[in-house]
Amino acid sequence: MSTVKTHLRRLLKTLPHDCTIADAMYELYVIWKVERGLAALDRGEVVPHEQVVKEFEAWLREPGLPRRRRKAKRR
Repeated sequence: MSTVKTHLRRLLKTLPHDCTIADAMYELYVIWKVERGLAALDRGEVVPHEQVVKEFEAWLREPGLPRRRRKAKRR
């Protein structure tokens, strides 16, 4: 993992001169989240895509969930 200073130096070189503090904070937040995700992947703390799809489909079939209505076709 890179250090915070390394990320800050890289950001200072790449962010536009008129960026805001919020812009810089957002960029750091994204870097932090990606690094956390990669670390979780290295530790094997992930769910395979196929399993997520199955769980999501099962969740959508649960009774009581609002269903999206299809728009009627125009003739």
